[in-house]
Amino acid sequence: MERETRVAVFESEKPSEIQLVKSKLDMQNIASFLNDNYMSFTTTPTANTVKLMVNLQDEQKAFEIIDRMLKETDFNHNNN
Repeated sequence: MERETRVAVFESEKPSEIQLVKSKLDMQNIASFLNDNYMSFTTTPTANTVKLMVNLQDEQKAFEIIDRMLKETDFNHNNN
C-alpha cells in the first residue's frame, strides 16, 4: 500500500481561518488534514499553530485556491 505524502499549504493560530480555508478546499474536492503543532519551537507557550495539509499531488491547486481566496476577500492572515 502506497503512503500519501502530505504538505502544508496554510498555517494559522485561528481556528476560524483554518476552517475557512479547509471549506474552500473541500468545495474543490481537495482532501485536507489538520496537523496541530502545539508548542513548536517557533511558537509562544500560549500559541497553538495548526497547519492545513493536502496530498502532494493537490499542492499546486490548493495554493491557487488559497491565493485566489486571499485576493478576493478581506481575509488578512496576519491580522490578530
